[in-house]
Amino acid sequence: MTYTDAGSGDVLVFLHGFCESKQVWAEFTQPLQQKFRIIALDLPGFGENTENVSSYTMESMADYVKQQLEALNVRRFILVGHSMGGYVSMAFAAKYGYMLNGLCMFQSTAFADTDEKKDQRSKSIEYVERHGLPNFINPFVEPLFYRENRQRLVQEIEMMKAIGRATPQASVTGALAAMRNRPDRAEVLQQLKCPVLFIFGKDDGAVPLEKALEQCHLPANSMVYFMEKTGHMAMFERTYETRKALEKFAETIYG
Repeated sequence: MTYTDAGSGDVLVFLHGFCESKQVWAEFTQPLQQKFRIIALDLPGFGENTENVSSYTMESMADYVKQQLEALNVRRFILVGHSMGGYVSMAFAAKYGYMLNGLCMFQSTAFADTDEKKDQRSKSIEYVERHGLPNFINPFVEPLFYRENRQRLVQEIEMMKAIGRATPQASVTGALAAMRNRPDRAEVLQQLKCPVLFIFGKDDGAVPLEKALEQCHLPANSMVYFMEKTGHMAMFERTYETRKALEKFAETIYG
């Protein structure tokens, strides 16, 4: 299955990040199913959704999300996007913002890549093509976690590596290029009519603290949750705290 759908009531939709799958949300969302209908999708090219992928742009992924939700008879929801899933969420908001009751940017950004980051993405594509996916994934995953959390989360790190290694190489290079080429969507955040929750780790190397701070004031209605000693994988590093923040956010919207 390319999605999970559990619980009942008002809807929360979860999008995973780069070299991830819907599996990263499985344990995190379980308690939320007692209050909400929880849908987690495999984005095109990832998890169990690796057939018939024609494009890896953020816009085409946003179109896929809309099609899937319409097939599930979901018209309004809170969208939660982790990392690359946040980029897809911003593309979704630009095209289909009328469907959003709320948006959670879960360790992600509306800004385009810097020139330095674009160069890193291009070098990563070259590395994967030259040295193979396993040689890229193994050193890529562990630094996503704050160093003091790595020993405690060995199983989660190994799970992430396994998900990454199972991803088709074309999906990895395609997504890297799509992230590199995505436009700046700060203006979309400014124009959003729904509330926005930002969740950030203070030690997140992928979304540095100063960049996180720059976008928090852009929406008309936003809530911000910062956590110390937290890297880029807060659904594992700070499961209880981030789940509670998201639950409170949803409750303010759905009552």
